[in-house]
Amino acid sequence: MGLFDNGFKMNTGLAIGLGVVVLLPIAAPLLAAVTKPLVKAGIKGGMILFQKGKEAIAEASEVLEDMVVEAQAELAKGPDVMSSVASAVAEKMPGNGS
Repeated sequence: MGLFDNGFKMNTGLAIGLGVVVLLPIAAPLLAAVTKPLVKAGIKGGMILFQKGKEAIAEASEVLEDMVVEAQAELAKGPDVMSSVASAVAEKMPGNGS
């Protein structure tokens, strides 16, 4: 039977398992003492990142709102303004011969 041919592997696994069971009550509080500050630091970092993201989105939203107001003002001036804007955009397009 190939399962029991090498008793060393089976005994090693058993020794490791028993070692884990014996040392776990000792190592768990130490591990908790180390991981708690790391988890708290990760939470703080996430909160800071979230706040910075909110600020960036608010700034981008403000810029976009300003552009919408400007576009509405240009549309209110009449169609001649829009044709001049369209021609200015067309001039800046690549491959226009300029």
